[in-house]
Amino acid sequence: MTDPNTNHLINEKSPYLQQHAHNPVDWYPWSEEAFDKAKKEDKPIFLSIGYSTCHWCHVMAHESFEDEEVATYLNEHYISIKVDREERPDVDSVYMKVCQMMTGHGGWPLSVFMTPDKIPYYAGTYFPKKSKYGMPGFMEVITQLHKKYKTDPDHINEVTQSVTDALQRAVQAKSSTRLSKDIIDEAFKHLGKSFDFSYGGFGDAPKFPQPQNLLFLLKQYHFTGKTAALKMVESTLQSMASGGIYDHVGFGFSRYSTDQKWLVPHFEKMLYDNAMLLIVYTECYQITKNALYKQISEQIITFVKREMTSPEGAFFSAIDADSEGVEGKYYVWNYDEVMAILGEDLGKLYTAMYDITPEGNFEGKNIPNLIKSNLETVAQEHTISTDVLQKEMEKARSILLTEREKRIYPHVDDKVLTAWNAMMITALAKAGKVFANPKYTEAAQQALSFIEDNLFENDRLMARFRDGEVKYNAYLDDYAFLLWAYIDLYDSTFDLAFLEKGRNLLDSMIDLFWDNDQGGFYFTGSDSEQLLSREKEIYDGAIPSGNSVASVILARFGNATGETSYLDKLEEMYRTFYADIKQVPSASTFFIQSLLLTEHPTKEVVVLGNDNSFISRLQEEFLPHITLLASNNAENFKNISPFAAEYKQIDQETTVYVCENFSCQQPTTDIDKALQMITGK
Repeated sequence: MTDPNTNHLINEKSPYLQQHAHNPVDWYPWSEEAFDKAKKEDKPIFLSIGYSTCHWCHVMAHESFEDEEVATYLNEHYISIKVDREERPDVDSVYMKVCQMMTGHGGWPLSVFMTPDKIPYYAGTYFPKKSKYGMPGFMEVITQLHKKYKTDPDHINEVTQSVTDALQRAVQAKSSTRLSKDIIDEAFKHLGKSFDFSYGGFGDAPKFPQPQNLLFLLKQYHFTGKTAALKMVESTLQSMASGGIYDHVGFGFSRYSTDQKWLVPHFEKMLYDNAMLLIVYTECYQITKNALYKQISEQIITFVKREMTSPEGAFFSAIDADSEGVEGKYYVWNYDEVMAILGEDLGKLYTAMYDITPEGNFEGKNIPNLIKSNLETVAQEHTISTDVLQKEMEKARSILLTEREKRIYPHVDDKVLTAWNAMMITALAKAGKVFANPKYTEAAQQALSFIEDNLFENDRLMARFRDGEVKYNAYLDDYAFLLWAYIDLYDSTFDLAFLEKGRNLLDSMIDLFWDNDQGGFYFTGSDSEQLLSREKEIYDGAIPSGNSVASVILARFGNATGETSYLDKLEEMYRTFYADIKQVPSASTFFIQSLLLTEHPTKEVVVLGNDNSFISRLQEEFLPHITLLASNNAENFKNISPFAAEYKQIDQETTVYVCENFSCQQPTTDIDKALQMITGK
């Protein structure tokens, strides 16, 4: 029997759109059909943007979109369109900018009311069905806005014109001034001012990991020796690993913490957070050799492999915060439950270690955490060694995980997004290199093969794969993050095919996205749907912006290939985004990493021969200023890095060339001398 509420989303592959395919609201996907119908019937459009693991999207869906009264009104007076922001970040970006212009804030669900020409006249986020929390009720909003649309066309024209003008004014124009070294110091100072010296992280609750800030600080420490930069990172990484934002039973990080201490997470787990944090913990281990960072890195990989990896080796997008309609239900524990599962002796140890109490630490339940405890103190209190306690805690964790897996599992958004997969490929490639674990590198290569086999159509990179369907021209983020994956896989394997594919992809990215007039990269390709405005994003959000990643990629590929046109493009970007970055330097910390690479001395190292132990020693070190090319035969470089193709091996021994700005010192076969030349140690 057909569900009477089946709407136009029924054939969509997006898990988010599928969640709404049986709403009584007659939803359309973003399509010409919907816009044509709105024009023909002279109806305003209600555009609702969200994603499948978004808690407040679920709440609004339940309160309003499953409600017959709301649906009846929307179906009669509007054309309603649903968009998955993770599939259409281009649509989301434009309308989120409008929402922020109109209201001063944004978020999801994003609710936009617009004319059939796609121009908004009102925007907001979550609305309850009836007025509460100081917010107007959704019924009230849709009634009044429809009336306004029908009875006051002059007002609607005025608002839509001002929106169009504002979007045009927001386009970046190239400055005559170039970003310079002082912006690095300004960003560092900004981060210092917003840093939480008690619990790590930046700003107040809700507190987000902001891994791009931590990556910038690690590079800042490396290039300047400022120990405060490293201390900020270590404090944050240690506090997060102790807090409830980290899943101490099944591993992996949640999206953010609702409190200052990192205790109570928003329980949703995103692929991109875990990928970016894996990179941070791995790099911090490279610098400090602190075993905790290696442990957390390897645990993140264990979690992703177990819960977010498809049988083909690609990665799923997200795991919901809610199960059985309750946020966090899958993850929290009762004291009595833990004691019953673990037994008296092990239970006492575990509850003491992980802050599990009869009264609970979260709404009467318990989120396991290590904020108040440490191994030494608990071992002392129970008169056992730390080694024994550690083994017992691992035993308890394993038992609890097995029990937890019997619960109803949260919804998994199993679509494969190119950009987010590329982030995890980068993270695994880096972990494989640093921890000398070929399994991690193999997992990265398998996921990359999935993208190469499934997410290219006629040589054009695509954005999303699900259930056999590939859809949407890839965005700037997809290209930039995949380029990052290619160059890090090269660093991990020294397989020149990765560098060659990367160079071809970089040239495609420039062709499709580069603004020839003002510089910088557009978010959408020249071959993609034209929206109200063609956005150029520079500020980092939940993930670094495409232009931020592209800037670092241009520096790295420029140094690796000797292709100065890439570095020229980067120089242009320092002018294009001057005004934006100067205004809020700490909002573009990933971009500022490219300045660290161009404003400080960097070295190109070419190794001819097969002394793997020498290369392994370099891979263990944190050397972001070093570009390392390695091959048995210099001839292999000719299509990728012509400057290195002329070099000769001396007496069939491993020969090392150390160059600065493509001017090289005398080659050496003395490996210790070469290491000293490269690392200064």
